[in-house]
Amino acid sequence: MASPAWCGDVSALYEFGSNPGKLWGSVYRPSRAARPAPLVVVLHGCGDTGRAYAEDSGWTELAERFGWVLLLPEQPFFNNPANCFNWFDAATTRRDTGEALSIRQMIATVAARYGTNPGRVYVTGLSAGGAMTAVMLADYPELFAGGAILAGIPFGCATTLHDAEHCLMPGRDREPEAWARLVRAAAPAPKRYPRLMVWQGDRDTVVAPKNARALVQQWGAVQGLNLAAGRSDRLRGLPRWSWRDAAGETVLELVVVPGMDHDGDVIAGKTPVSCHPDAPAGAVCPSLEIARFWGLVPAR
Repeated sequence: MASPAWCGDVSALYEFGSNPGKLWGSVYRPSRAARPAPLVVVLHGCGDTGRAYAEDSGWTELAERFGWVLLLPEQPFFNNPANCFNWFDAATTRRDTGEALSIRQMIATVAARYGTNPGRVYVTGLSAGGAMTAVMLADYPELFAGGAILAGIPFGCATTLHDAEHCLMPGRDREPEAWARLVRAAAPAPKRYPRLMVWQGDRDTVVAPKNARALVQQWGAVQGLNLAAGRSDRLRGLPRWSWRDAAGETVLELVVVPGMDHDGDVIAGKTPVSCHPDAPAGAVCPSLEIARFWGLVPAR
């Protein structure tokens, strides 16, 4: 029997603007889309493809179940031999340039073609895709209602490949306000910055775990949060920290996966996790929890 994840339609995205970053893209449309449907932009990690990551992480199944449209940008090998988004290259990550603009053009094209909800656009990514998620949130904060970064890098940590290696491991130390200035300088200030969820394995040997703390410092300072006033609890047994804005809304969360290395299979949902909404107690699916954090899925 076919997986319900593939009841909808996956199609290549062509003619979506000038595409200065020379990216590829595809769109997943569920068999029954909400009207107007939320749009989730899913950014893969190195050595992966947009479609494969969307399926492995459970986003395709969730989109089919709840009626979202997925946009799946993809890095071709001729841009990066490891198929990594070039999150570290200042020439392609500034607002309205390079790969950042290509993804922005994809979003505009999908919205025009399929009538997605402009107030419910979200972006998430793993590893290099997580770092590129930070780029998109900083470059186009007015566009997104929320984001989620899994094993990613703070915006502006690197502007060259050499810088990127240091950001990955051992990571960089900056004061929260210094991190925040990089975001504020990237784009005109929006009425409200997107809410953000961060996931990180505490034994990651590719992306230093301190990057998760730096992301919290960066976006907490951008949102004007008192980082010392965070709340600590557990999400499906995993350590979680959350912060609320002045209105009392949770706008920033950090989830740490104890004992996890840079294992895309685990964090994406291939091994002992489940992305089914009725999964048994103890099962954890980052994609499902991210969707709950954004308000796309009712709280459990």
